[in-house]
Amino acid sequence: MAPAGDRPGYWGAPTSTLEWCEENYVVSYYVAEFWNTVSNLIFILPPIYGAIQSYKDGLEKRYTAVYLGLTAVGLGSWCFHMTLKYEMQLLDELPMIYACCMLVYCLYECFKSKDTVNYPLLFLLAAYSMVVTIVYLNWKQPVFHQVMYGSMVMVLVLRSMYIVMWVYPWLRGLAYTSLVVFLTGFLLWNIDNIFCDRLRDLRSHLPPLVGVVTQFHAWWHILTGLGSYLHILFSLYSRTLYLKYRPKVKFLFGIWPVLLVESPKKQ
Repeated sequence: MAPAGDRPGYWGAPTSTLEWCEENYVVSYYVAEFWNTVSNLIFILPPIYGAIQSYKDGLEKRYTAVYLGLTAVGLGSWCFHMTLKYEMQLLDELPMIYACCMLVYCLYECFKSKDTVNYPLLFLLAAYSMVVTIVYLNWKQPVFHQVMYGSMVMVLVLRSMYIVMWVYPWLRGLAYTSLVVFLTGFLLWNIDNIFCDRLRDLRSHLPPLVGVVTQFHAWWHILTGLGSYLHILFSLYSRTLYLKYRPKVKFLFGIWPVLLVESPKKQ
């Protein structure tokens, strides 16, 4: 039986192994979890801009790839929360592993000569992604995916700590902001899971626009999207400093941070 508050919708009964706390098809007949869906825009639009800017600045293609990897996560998550179908769940969860592996590669290759390729690390990360994919396709256990993803996040955190402690300590603000924002999103993700019944009951007594604020899984998207984007900026800032490109952080519309780098061709 569907939880109280859920309604039938365009995509039919959910087939995913996970469902979240937002009531299904309440806002739109065509979107299962409306707020969990549209909150993925933060994963989609800013990284597309970042990919275009990286290409224009003549930076290494791996940074364009990691930006687009984050966009792929957002598109997959959009499809998952819109439909709650198992196939779309995979389109959400597996790109999380792949994009994280891309960022690991970028962060661990910050201090190498330009356009070098670390084939052993590439092979290791590709093998990790393949093993996780094969196991997860055959063992449909979300906790396995969460542990594998969390493990890669820890690898990123450890590498970041090394960089801000021993190489570029003046980048601590950017690194720590990224980490705090991401962890805040993780905290809200857990609150949404643990206290779902209370949150749904609270929403039933609140005006709709106020109740939106309690959609903590949507906040997880917003905060982890921002945290991941900032971590790409941190990696890119570290890389361009090493290559002596004199990067600068600016804010679009006074709000959104972007990294501008003088084209190497002009130096």
